[in-house]
Amino acid sequence: MSREIHKSTWGQHLQEAITERIPGIDTIEFMKRFETLVPQAIKEERFDHVSKENLDVLDEIKKDGKKIAIITSRSLIEVKTIMEESHPLSGRIDKFYHRDNLEHMKPDPRVFNKALYEFDIMPIECVYVGDTLKDGFAAKNAGMDFVAVLESGLVPKYAFKNANIVVDFFANKFTDILPYILQN
Repeated sequence: MSREIHKSTWGQHLQEAITERIPGIDTIEFMKRFETLVPQAIKEERFDHVSKENLDVLDEIKKDGKKIAIITSRSLIEVKTIMEESHPLSGRIDKFYHRDNLEHMKPDPRVFNKALYEFDIMPIECVYVGDTLKDGFAAKNAGMDFVAVLESGLVPKYAFKNANIVVDFFANKFTDILPYILQN
């Protein structure tokens, strides 16, 4: 798969993206194999690896008394391993929201409704950290601050500007979010 195809399908549900990434693939068979291979890939830090530095950032945010949720377009099959108690995110993430427990998907700003209700907070009290244009559209249209993390290199800074997304803070890497998050 080319880097361009990877970039153009970033943020899509994997089962949809894989048809563009690998034309002609049997998506049902792929998802079956994906589900069985992901736990080992995570253990080997080839997939969904969270660095110690990034975990430290989450710890600092939690220490400051803030709540952390993950809101992703990925399905339960794609995220269930990172939700397990054995994963380093356990205890750091208060709630996981994914394709299978949400009514709406980004860029629809209603994707946040369930989390806002369950955390009993208003959008103005939230900062959404993301790395896609869909993340930015959803957060800003929901009335939230938006931090764009550029670390993956998949969406450059100018793309957010060209899409007229008002980014409250650009972070070159995830660890750069900490001062912004702690002051808000």
